[in-house]
Amino acid sequence: MKLSRFINILCIVTGGAIAIYSQAEKQQNEYLLIGGIVLLMFGLYRLSRNVPSKFENREEETFVKTENDND
Repeated sequence: MKLSRFINILCIVTGGAIAIYSQAEKQQNEYLLIGGIVLLMFGLYRLSRNVPSKFENREEETFVKTENDND
């Protein structure tokens, strides 16, 4: 688990650094920018897969109860 998280964060940092580096030059290298963004998004996707959903047990956590109209 820790190795996977480290790889995800490394992808995010490396992709961000590559994207910033490609923007800093006078003549931008579009392929380098695209590669940096792809690496950044890949790391973000892998990191977000392990985050649990906020609404996983939606029925159990509601505060409003429904009433049956049997009139």
